[in-house]
Amino acid sequence: MKVVVIGGGASGLIAAITLKEMGTDVTLIERNPKLGRKILATGNGRCNFMNVDATEYQYNHPYFVKPVFEQMSPEKTLHYFENLGITARIEDLGKTYPFSEQASSIVDVLVFEIERLGVHVIFDAKVVDLKKNQDFEITLENGEVLHADKVILATGGKAMPRSGSDGLGYTLAESFGHTLTTLFPALTKLELNSPHLKQMDGVKIQGTVELLHYGNTLQVEQGDVLFTKYGISGPTILQISRKANELLSQDQEAEIKVILVEHLDRRELSKRFQVLEHKTAYFSLIGLVHKKLILPLLSDANIHPESLLKDVPKPQMNRLIHLLYDWRFKVTGSKDFDDAQVTAGGINIQDVNPQTLESKLVAGLFFCGEILDIDGICGGYNLQWAWSSGYVAAKFASRK
Repeated sequence: MKVVVIGGGASGLIAAITLKEMGTDVTLIERNPKLGRKILATGNGRCNFMNVDATEYQYNHPYFVKPVFEQMSPEKTLHYFENLGITARIEDLGKTYPFSEQASSIVDVLVFEIERLGVHVIFDAKVVDLKKNQDFEITLENGEVLHADKVILATGGKAMPRSGSDGLGYTLAESFGHTLTTLFPALTKLELNSPHLKQMDGVKIQGTVELLHYGNTLQVEQGDVLFTKYGISGPTILQISRKANELLSQDQEAEIKVILVEHLDRRELSKRFQVLEHKTAYFSLIGLVHKKLILPLLSDANIHPESLLKDVPKPQMNRLIHLLYDWRFKVTGSKDFDDAQVTAGGINIQDVNPQTLESKLVAGLFFCGEILDIDGICGGYNLQWAWSSGYVAAKFASRK
């Protein structure tokens, strides 16, 4: 039996290795001159390659992820990489890195295994057509036609197209009748509507951020927040971006609420301003918030920076205090797929068997990784899904 894996990223690599280990004749088709290109960009080059605490509940469709994780759990994934030679460093929130802190280490051990097992790899190859008659016919851009009993689509999504994932797999799947859910960038930076963005550009703070939908809190994240000339970024925003973009894709309102002084009691804050009542409004905020945030805050509170605090009308003073705990910005968009770490949306999972990852529409067609409508939060969860789903797809594709 012959299986062709289309896509040499994370899920495709583990699928090809698993197939070969199970004695299957496998060919791996990769668009780039090298394998695992997108893996090299993960974790800022350190490669947060999995998460030991991952469960199905960190993903958008838990019921679909659960049977996959039952077959290839985070614990099993960790042992898998240890057997390949990776010593893991587990950090906060279950984030797992190679001890070398080099993404290339993960790619190297996988490529070594591909070569050791003798997996046939076709590089610099773009699939332009995929059909099924008696068997699958895979047509490459150079005119070459491959035949296979089964095919695994591991082509990724649309995020980071420079890595080779431009959504080609969606077109191939649609030719068999599969449908797509709405696609939008996830784990990305958000664009805000504020006249102060240029002033605040480059300010990094520790704070709490909430995603609001018509005033209701949908998500809360704590940690680093980075203001930019276009909006806002940082780990907290990456986590929130998925839900924010989902709202925007439905033409619904999304707001970001920044809490600057969460751990400061309001009475303490009022007392501070009373003590400093003979100082200017600008001076009263020095030492409390980043200097580049002072003028924007005062502007939004309608307070002149040179006004003495004792002369500021009570409504404006109350407004300033309110902003320190509840500074809101309208989300107008996000950075596109070029900057996104992950694609939200994908092949509709209603037409895919969650136990085997085989198409319900076409026997012998399997899916794994980002091509499916499965995405997780930031912290190694999406690579965890890639490894687990790649293994499961290969496990069942290898069966005659």
